[in-house]
Amino acid sequence: MSLLQQNSQDDAARGEEFTKGSSNALLASVIAAVVVSIAIFLYVRLGEKPPPASGQITNVTAHLMHRETPGFDAGGAPMAKDVFDQVLVFAHAKLHNDSKQPLFLHQVTANATLPDGEHVSYAAPPGDYERLFKVYTELGSMHGTPLPTEVTLEPGQSVEGDFVSSFRMTKAEWDSRKGLDFTFGFRYQPLVKIAPTGAVVER
Repeated sequence: MSLLQQNSQDDAARGEEFTKGSSNALLASVIAAVVVSIAIFLYVRLGEKPPPASGQITNVTAHLMHRETPGFDAGGAPMAKDVFDQVLVFAHAKLHNDSKQPLFLHQVTANATLPDGEHVSYAAPPGDYERLFKVYTELGSMHGTPLPTEVTLEPGQSVEGDFVSSFRMTKAEWDSRKGLDFTFGFRYQPLVKIAPTGAVVER
């Protein structure tokens, strides 16, 4: 056997060894990637805290209004009129503290998802809620006990009440919505989002 033939055989053997080595390295990389992915998944899942509170949203009612402001300010001076359409969203909420520590509710929002994105409206505080029914007496049938927007829930405690949010939009825009839910903000806690349990009624 010549020296040339011997070198050719040695090179072929080495090439086969390199190929086997590459396959083993590739397999090890795939396994390592899977193990790391599982570890990250478990870390995230086990590290997640359950929501601090649970609840229900019931009796959701939408009332569409056409608004036109007077052509003068509080002092009687003339000013431009503001004409717009508005949707008042009335809802009844039941909240329960599922955590082992007090929860401090400080804000409530209604979230309407329209084709152009999410529209957010803060719920009126109890004082404004009551004033609304004094100004618009025709809304009396939707009046309830207002949900306090600044309240402390002790562990295991529940609270319920009504609130109203307002969206500046036309009926056509309101009817085009893809979804509606409500967010409850507790101080130093993750937001709690709750969807209505039934259909939205229009009055």
